[in-house]
Order: sequence, then structure tokens, then C-alpha cells
Amino acid sequence: MHNQKESNYNSLTENNLHKALGLFINYYNQTQPLLQSIADYYSQTQFSKTSCNHMPPVLSSSQHLDNCIEVPDYMPCTKGEQNMTYKINRKIIINGKKTWIRANSEQEYAEKLVNGIADNHTSDIKHSFKDYALNWFEVYAKPNIATVTAVTYQRQLSLYLIPAFEDLNIEDITVDDVQQLFNSMDTAKATKDKVRIVLNQILNAAVEDEFISRNPIKSNRLKITGKESKATSTYTLEQMKYLIQHIDDIKQPQDKVYLALQALHPLRLEELLGLQWADIDLDHMALHICRAVTHPTRNQPEIKAPKTKSSMRVIGLSAFAAKYLIPSNSTDFVIGGAKPLSFTQVRRMCNRIQKDIGFDERITPIRFRTTILTDLYNQTKDIKLTQAAAGHTTSAMTLKHYVKGRESVLDTAATVETIYTT
Repeated sequence: MHNQKESNYNSLTENNLHKALGLFINYYNQTQPLLQSIADYYSQTQFSKTSCNHMPPVLSSSQHLDNCIEVPDYMPCTKGEQNMTYKINRKIIINGKKTWIRANSEQEYAEKLVNGIADNHTSDIKHSFKDYALNWFEVYAKPNIATVTAVTYQRQLSLYLIPAFEDLNIEDITVDDVQQLFNSMDTAKATKDKVRIVLNQILNAAVEDEFISRNPIKSNRLKITGKESKATSTYTLEQMKYLIQHIDDIKQPQDKVYLALQALHPLRLEELLGLQWADIDLDHMALHICRAVTHPTRNQPEIKAPKTKSSMRVIGLSAFAAKYLIPSNSTDFVIGGAKPLSFTQVRRMCNRIQKDIGFDERITPIRFRTTILTDLYNQTKDIKLTQAAAGHTTSAMTLKHYVKGRESVLDTAATVETIYTT
């Protein structure tokens, strides 16, 4: 009987061992502790008292690796194993976690090692937050979102999330860790919300992968507070009148076109830069908004669809602005020509305009849109009209961010008095 077992053991040839090692290396090419344990076994294995006395041949390919695993003359037994005897009882360390692999044959040992578990299921492989987050970004986020959004996500990862959690495994992040991150951020609440959005998606993915059972972001204990973002201010009526009256003082024709369109229409900068001559209907005095030009990396322009479906709209063209328009090739951009302006070119254009007309403040594109929508609502008191002109999905967005109001609270007394005394 003993000779038969010995014969079976010797049937595992050196060729088979080579194949097994190749399989191990391919499967665990990024799990160094596991590779180390494999190499150590085939180079300097010491069998426990219950092991077979026949040593398998040593592989020369692993002779340069250090043997760092000690195999004592005894091993711990878990419940239910006190009466079981294994030929192979071997300790390995994976990610700093000691575990035992028990088997009755080299083939059984190899299968358990390849699967990364011992028969008592004590293996506990964890996942670096940094590696997991970057993989999520490259595979799931970046290919499926707009470039400008991808740049925003990447900024949250590099500035906040990876520095905070790069030394932690995804499985070890707690509600306390997340709260400490937000407590340490001396930023506006809007910035914290951007970080929360990215972290929430990463941790949701970890829940789906069954690395964690619950997303810490969803804890009721978590509190995210911060400074309010500075609201975009409007230009005064006097400033707007000054800008319009001095368009002719601008030296470059393209700069004149820009200010005439930006100061008299509720356009996002990206929508204005996306206008081509085919989008301007001088016969019907209309502007067709059907594309946008953004600068996600604050450098070269990127042509894309407008921000939302509601952003694709037709608005009226100012007759005052129309006199500065000299149509060119239908596919040329109104501002830029054959190619839309870069971020640097837009900034230089705004600086030139300020200098040419002697304006006392910076020429800031977003302030024009806020100013025009504010005055449009003040004149019409029609929020749905103002919403449509803005290209917003909801009127709540228009009211919250773009309708600032021109009246002072001190004027309310006179208004109430007029209502009740006349």
C-alpha cells in the first residue's frame, strides 16, 4: 500500500511541475507574496512530519528567489480537522495575511493555490484603493463621459481622493475615513460635492464587486459642509450700456462680432464659440444653437453637442448685433474661422476688448449671460420665457443661478405703499 502511494506521488514529474509553475505565474503575476511562496516551495521546501519523504526536483528558474517562509514542525488545526491527516500542510502569506493550505496531493495543493484559497477559506486578498479607483476611472468613467467631465473627475482623484486613501485598501475605508477627508478640505461645498460624486461611484462599484458590503458615503452620520461658492455677479445697467456704445472702438473686426453677440444674447461662451455661419439666419433674424466648443484642458478647443437637449434651441438675433456680421463660408466658425478659438485665444480677445474700449472691469463671458437673463426676467416677469432663452431644463435652474434681481430690499416699502395707497 505504501509503495502504491509512493508510486502515485512520483508520478508528478518535473515536466508537470514546470507546467504548474507557469500556470501559477500567469495567474498571480501581480501577487508577489503568492509567487514567493510558490518559488520557495519548489526551491527549498521543507516537509512537515506528515509530509511524504520524497522531495520533488528543484526548478532552476526559481533558485535566485529568497526563501522567506518557515514551515514549523506543527500546524494549527481548525474545527473539524482534528481527526484529519494531510500529506501537505503548508503556510503561505498573502498581503501580510498568514494562511494554511492543506492537501493530500500536489495536484490538490496546486488547484487550491491557483484558486487563491485554502480549504478552510481563510484567504483574504484586499484591493488597493488607488489601483481600484484608477482602474474604475479608465475603464468605466472616462470612455463614457464628456471630456470636460472626465477632466473634473481626474482632478478630484489626483487632488483629494488618492492622497487621502492611497495607503488604504478599498475594504478598509470607513465612514470615519470619509468624514475626515471632507473635514480636511478647506474648499467650497461645491468642490466637496464633486469629490463626493466621484467617491460614491467608486465605492458603489466596490459594493457591486462584493469587496465591501456597504458604501460608507451612504451613512447618515456623514456631514458635508463648506463655504458657499461665490455667485456670478451681473454687470450694472450703466456698464452694459457703456459696452454696447463702445463696440465701434474695438480695433479687430472679429472682436467686435464677439462682443455684439455676447453682450446682446443669453449665450453660454461654448455656444457662441460653436456658432457657424450656417447657424445664423439673417432672413428670419435667428440664431440656431446646435453645437458647443469647450476647452476641457484649458488649452485646445473640443467641438461637441450642446450641454443638454434644452440647450439646442433657436433664439432671436439682435438687429443691433446683426450689422457687425459679415457672413463667410457656411462651415466656418463665426468666431475663429476655419477652426474655433483656443482657451488662450479667447482670454487674449477679452483682454484686447477691455483695453480698446477702456472698460473698468474684466470682460468675463459668463457675466454677460447672467446679466442678460436677469434683465430679461425683470422686463418680462416671464420665467418660462427666460428659461427657454437660457436653454435650461427647468425654471428652477434659471431662478437659482441666473435671475439675480436689480431691485434693493429698501425699495420694497415704496412698492407696498403704492399697492395699498393708490
